Amino acid sequence: MDATFPSQHNITARPAPGRIRREQCKLAKRLRRQVGQAIADFGMIEANDKIMVCLSGGKDSYTLLDMLLQLRAKAPVPFELTAVNLDQKQPGFPKHVLPEYLSSIGVPYHIIEQDTYSVVTRVVPEGKTLCALCSRMRRGALYAYAETQGFTKIALGHHRDDMVATFFMNLFHHAKLSGMPPKLRSDNGKHVVIRPLAYVSETDIIAYADAREFPIIPCNLCGSQENLQRKQVGVMLKAWEKEYPGRIEQIARALGNIRPSQLADQSLFDFLALGRHSNTPLPNAHAWLAGDLANDTAP
Repeated sequence: MDATFPSQHNITARPAPGRIRREQCKLAKRLRRQVGQAIADFGMIEANDKIMVCLSGGKDSYTLLDMLLQLRAKAPVPFELTAVNLDQKQPGFPKHVLPEYLSSIGVPYHIIEQDTYSVVTRVVPEGKTLCALCSRMRRGALYAYAETQGFTKIALGHHRDDMVATFFMNLFHHAKLSGMPPKLRSDNGKHVVIRPLAYVSETDIIAYADAREFPIIPCNLCGSQENLQRKQVGVMLKAWEKEYPGRIEQIARALGNIRPSQLADQSLFDFLALGRHSNTPLPNAHAWLAGDLANDTAP
């Protein structure tokens, strides 16, 4: 009996295991380089820092912790890492996942238990997104814990694409050129927040988290209620990247290449000091534009 071979079109080519491992090694190396560069560029980590790594159980925070652990092993300065998770008492939250994972890799950790879920669901009207209030309450709880424990830095898992999306959110909905900085001091002045994944794309994080098989915990509180405005911006950016590969990276690089004289913010550049024929100020020619007519009084 003749052997029957499948049609060529029905054969799905699978990468060889060796090739997969090589690609994963290249990906890990790229992420380490990008995270290390961000840390160096913005002075994120200093000697003897006590860093609180905020671990939600999502792909971003797992990748953040994993990268910091790898870089610490070869870092020129010593620093401490502690993973901190906020248990918001969401129904069905798998409380065992993070402790088991962190114990298995030998990372010190602490679980903050605070029922923000009940507060958010009670206060926010039905049908409205819970993200804004949830985020504020989560941030407050984490900041409070960081202060009591004496952490010098708070590490968050926001990545390059988050930073670009936030820029457009502020541009479209708040009429300002503002984004999500790689490093900042909190509004109350008590905390320094760092974002070591500032140069890392979401695509790479997804691939890395999949390769490392992190025990991902979905957000049941607001994951299904993604902020509509942010979702629209995300769709726009993905469409741009599909049609023009590399566009998100160009935008991200532009956020670090600001030319105040080419914009229109008078607090960043002294346009009034630019004369027609010299760099000296024009004394009175522009006074009326500011509504200052005091010098224009009749004798």
